[in-house]
Amino acid sequence: MTPAPPPMTPAPPPYEPGHRLLAGRTAVVTAAAGAGIGGATARRLLEEGASVVVSDAHARRLKESEARLAAEFGADRVTALPCDVTDDAQVGALFDAAQERHGRLDIVVNNAGLGGTASLVDMPDEQWDKVLDVTLNGTFRCTRAALRRMKAAGAGGVIVNNASVIGWRAQRGQAHYAAAKAGVMALTRCAALEAADYGVRVNAVAPSLAMHPHLVKVTTPELLAELTSREAFGRYAEPWEVANVIVFLASGYASYLTGEVLSVSSQHP
Repeated sequence: MTPAPPPMTPAPPPYEPGHRLLAGRTAVVTAAAGAGIGGATARRLLEEGASVVVSDAHARRLKESEARLAAEFGADRVTALPCDVTDDAQVGALFDAAQERHGRLDIVVNNAGLGGTASLVDMPDEQWDKVLDVTLNGTFRCTRAALRRMKAAGAGGVIVNNASVIGWRAQRGQAHYAAAKAGVMALTRCAALEAADYGVRVNAVAPSLAMHPHLVKVTTPELLAELTSREAFGRYAEPWEVANVIVFLASGYASYLTGEVLSVSSQHP
């Protein structure tokens, strides 16, 4: 008897063109200089008509990203400002610059996060503190700064945080990252209740495995095969597929959605 062929791994769907869902709005995206979710989100927001302030702690990569996006979408719609989300003064300057440059602040995507692998018994305080400070505290600082300005402006707004399915499920060597992402989920829910009083929505996405070419190069084929085998589609997500969900949450199509964490994966528990 001839064995059945292995299931075919589907390719990603075609890239969806923009529909100007966010025309006239101003967005801030943290950790947006790389090839991952932040960079894909900045591009997606621009394709949907928004003006975008991109930030990152890596000034050189940020400048390169700004140049690429400005050449494609226009320098008047792209602003870059280095920002370390562990520094509250830099966070405040980022949001002040967005308002000064574009006259408004409508959308904030908190994408900055830091991972790593270490067993709990071997993890030093410094590693735990750094992951929590960037991933959870950084999201808190940016959410607080955005809400203060949105509340004062009285025009509503949207905040989308980048969580992770690891905030729901356990994984060896990820205690610090899982704790931080679970904290982002709880922060999202609590902030949403308070922000609803002045018309601001706060939600989060929870990706599982979103890869880009640079990340694939530094991931062993064995690990990549193991990780993709857990996914319903048998492949990793493209960063723009996560960005599509962020755009949905930022758009009017999600007008009654707040305090939610949307799993961009089949791995919701």
